[in-house]
Amino acid sequence: MTTTPCCPTTDTDSQFVQDFMGQVSERNPYEPEFLQAVHEVVTSLEVVLEGRTQYVKENILARIVEPERALQFRVPWVNDKGEVQVNRGFRVAFNSAIGPYKGGLRFHPTVNLSILKFLGFEQIFKNSLTTLPMGGGKGGADFDPKGKSDGEVMRFCQSFMSELFRHIGHNTDIPAGDIGVGGREIGYLFGEYKKLTNSFVGVITGRGLEWGGSLIRPEATGYGAVYFASEMLATQNKTIEGCTCLVSGSGNVAQYTTEKINELGGKVVTLSDSSGWIFDGEGIDSTKLAWIMDLKNNRRGRIGEYVEQYPEAEFHPSDNSLDYNPMWDVPADCAFPSATQNEINGLDAQNMLKNGVRLISEGANMPSTTDAQNHFIDAGILYGPAKAANAGGVAVSGLEMSQSSQRLLWTREEVDAKLRYIMSRIHAQCIDASHEFGCEGNYVAGANIAGFVKVAQAMLAQGVV
Repeated sequence: MTTTPCCPTTDTDSQFVQDFMGQVSERNPYEPEFLQAVHEVVTSLEVVLEGRTQYVKENILARIVEPERALQFRVPWVNDKGEVQVNRGFRVAFNSAIGPYKGGLRFHPTVNLSILKFLGFEQIFKNSLTTLPMGGGKGGADFDPKGKSDGEVMRFCQSFMSELFRHIGHNTDIPAGDIGVGGREIGYLFGEYKKLTNSFVGVITGRGLEWGGSLIRPEATGYGAVYFASEMLATQNKTIEGCTCLVSGSGNVAQYTTEKINELGGKVVTLSDSSGWIFDGEGIDSTKLAWIMDLKNNRRGRIGEYVEQYPEAEFHPSDNSLDYNPMWDVPADCAFPSATQNEINGLDAQNMLKNGVRLISEGANMPSTTDAQNHFIDAGILYGPAKAANAGGVAVSGLEMSQSSQRLLWTREEVDAKLRYIMSRIHAQCIDASHEFGCEGNYVAGANIAGFVKVAQAMLAQGVV
């Protein structure tokens, strides 16, 4: 299958795209991440709007880029020294046309309104693609849990939830975890919600198994990215077995991406964190991965410690003076960016293509810049954008919501089978939409179109609200 770009690049935007983005930019200045996400979607939709004039008449596009609600609030808390600290909390409730708002909470110093609007906007289409009844939302705070004691994290989470609880509910808005919000944080947040509301309901997903969680939820985003890659490879009668793979990050998504690649016979040779990246030419097998999981999840160490345990590997410290990331200059067959937004730029994309990468499945949210995306699409490789490839996490969050409502716990095999089926359906929707609108094999266009059409139809049916 060949990939043909049907969406104009930033250099060749149509007048329609230029005009629309001009309006959005004027209303949302100083929000580059959000504008980047909107641009990517809008460039895919012109062909849809030309054939479905009711979307234009009802101004669906202008309505869908405006959040239904955006909250910002103060989060005061006390550190272990008795000092009062103040952070900003946010929740962007973006679109509820097909279900209650659903999307994670991110605790990281870089969190701001632009990043959360970009994530919430992406979540609309990602959730739509899962086929589950979930709208799009996102939230978080500019709090950094790294280096904080459990007591400090607990006090912050309790203060954060003391405001957020007013705005969420199992039929209204159901947060989950994201960067900086793992099992520890989910536990503290849920405990405070339960206390404040005197209720035990599935208002937060990613909970522990003992108190309403779902099997496979921690693994879901990473597993889903690999399942989506397998679906893309199947269109060329190939599998991941024997493939050398680059994985960025070393958190939850990267860990379980590596685990699933190993299960399917591939070999992961890189992982990273903010301090740098490791290269292990022998492959990061299950034993080495278990060591990394203990390092990152329990000891909360840095990835550079890997070479102390496995001296045959290499550690390369981060070098911010470079205009590219050397990790993406390692020869490989497949790449799974699983760290953060915009971690792959145009030079990185060129290096990846030069070194043999022919499949990319995005585990992180929007890890490729617009320039990088254009290189991948123009090269005709198998490129799975985040809103499709990393939808496994929110898909299993949706399954957790179903189990919570029924007071059931499905087996690991049941949830994994449902996850794999959902990822295959997402892939099929991307393929079908790209074929219907003349963008054969373009997964970016396919994902944007398929996700948008479902939400647009629901918005039409519900009137101007």
